[in-house]
Amino acid sequence: MARYDIVLRQSVLKDLEPIPRKDVKRIIATIRSLGNDPRPPQAKKLSGQERYRIRRGRYRIIYSIEEEQRRVCVVKVGHRRDVYR
Repeated sequence: MARYDIVLRQSVLKDLEPIPRKDVKRIIATIRSLGNDPRPPQAKKLSGQERYRIRRGRYRIIYSIEEEQRRVCVVKVGHRRDVYR
């Protein structure tokens, strides 16, 4: 399987600031793994959108997949209670 490029929105960097450093490391590792497999078994498709979410502890990573460009675009990262707002 070919590798996907990973693109982070500018707002994702701001989303990561209040998260504890140990959790940020895990989140970044999960985001990197999406380059190899953008649809891992634990990823869920969001209803009504062409986006997916993946869990990392109490945090969620919301992303979209652009097949033509072979790119994963991370849209939002946040605590599970706030990320869908």
